Amino acid sequence: MLKNKKILIIGGAGFIGHNLALKLKSLKANVMIVDGLTINNLGSIKKNTNNLPHPKLSMKIIKERIRLIKKYRIPLKKIDARNYHKLSKVFNKFKPSVVVHLAAVSHANRSNKDPHSTFDHSLRTLENSLDNSRGIVDHFIFLSSSMVYGNFKKNVVNEDDKCEPLGIYAALKYSAEQIIKSYHQVFKLPYTIVRPSALYGERCISRRVGQIFIENCLNQKKINIEGDGKEKLDFTYIQDLVAGVIEIIKNKNSLNNIFNITYGNAQPINKLIEILKKDFPKLKIQYTKRDKLMPKRGTLSTKKAKNFINYNSKWPLSKGYKEYINWYKELFYRR
Repeated sequence: MLKNKKILIIGGAGFIGHNLALKLKSLKANVMIVDGLTINNLGSIKKNTNNLPHPKLSMKIIKERIRLIKKYRIPLKKIDARNYHKLSKVFNKFKPSVVVHLAAVSHANRSNKDPHSTFDHSLRTLENSLDNSRGIVDHFIFLSSSMVYGNFKKNVVNEDDKCEPLGIYAALKYSAEQIIKSYHQVFKLPYTIVRPSALYGERCISRRVGQIFIENCLNQKKINIEGDGKEKLDFTYIQDLVAGVIEIIKNKNSLNNIFNITYGNAQPINKLIEILKKDFPKLKIQYTKRDKLMPKRGTLSTKKAKNFINYNSKWPLSKGYKEYINWYKELFYRR
């Protein structure tokens, strides 16, 4: 079903994109990546514009991504998705049947500090991607975020619950969802919107909590936890998300729907510490005041994804985070 299917991943050299591209290629899909390599990638790391605490380690990770993309012989077009005409040339030549849109500023705090850049790289890229897709593409897939729900009103949220996003990052994700729906209404562009949560996994430099904790341990620095650590997040290993997106591509039941693609069982942040202590028994923790713009979250129901597209998560935190720690240690000590 995936063999020779033309899939264009915009923002495909990022954390989610390259992992998805590698898996799709292994399943014989015809994959192409478009990425300007500037947002949270090679360009930003060279100048360390995001003030990453360990830029050399981040560069090592990015180079590993690029090496794997080349190894799998996945074409990578270095194009800024804000450039409508250059993006159009890719669409016209490649003629994708599926587009996965990932181009965005993938960091809530960074988005709140630099809203202009976030608007430009999140909505401008989306507009160009959508406009080039209408009338050509059979399936437009957008990676949104669990942040669109805002503060969870109950322990488990589903796709029909009211969205009340907090902060610029979440508001832009929700705005993007509405724009995509409007393209379906006006141009009949088939779509699927994916809402992941608390992602972690190999070759991430987005400063997600799971990554920060491991890097601090490796560099013998204190782990900072905002709040008391009892707050629960639906931690999702990258391979579960990738598997979910692949099911979305394969299954027509996914069309014109929104899905939570997560593990589906929130765990307290302190659970990460419990797992880390097995490898780093001397780790130190400090608890600080919680960021009020970070919504209180919990479990995202995956029942709809299970019923519509046969999605089943396979990576509990105890298994996935250990895999991630092992990978990070191997990379960190590799010469």
